[in-house]
Amino acid sequence: MKQEDKIESLRHKLSDALTHPREWLARWRERTCQMLSQRRRSRGMTLIEIMVVIAILVMIAAAVGIAVIPRIEEARRDRASLDIKNIEGALKLYYARKGNYPDTAAGLKSLVDMQLLEEMPKDPWGNDYVYTREGGKPIITSYGRDGAPGGEGPDADISNRQQPAAK
Repeated sequence: MKQEDKIESLRHKLSDALTHPREWLARWRERTCQMLSQRRRSRGMTLIEIMVVIAILVMIAAAVGIAVIPRIEEARRDRASLDIKNIEGALKLYYARKGNYPDTAAGLKSLVDMQLLEEMPKDPWGNDYVYTREGGKPIITSYGRDGAPGGEGPDADISNRQQPAAK
């Protein structure tokens, strides 16, 4: 737009405002209110909206916690069973190379010495696995959560020993 056109447009608006002041004032208020309401809408979230979002996030976190926390102990027991199977695999390799299983005194350290295991394995509760040889067969045991022989539930021992069949 040329400068002369702009000046003409301003003259027209001014003469309109002077000839019909109430109508012009009403239109001006309406445009101003529209601009302010648009500005308010684009400012961001109100405190109530933020509180609602936080409440929803807390409810989701609580639901996840309720679903996951009881499964942690089950996951540890499953991990101990898998670790025992991995140790059994290393013991089979040891047997294939040496012709016998390590004695109880040498234990799992002999598997680390032959580099069949990278390091001495620990159960999910941070205790060492217990290795014994009974009747020529290797027995690997984790004493469970309590770290002591025996126990029930989450404190029960986990082992590769064959349990007698229930009658």
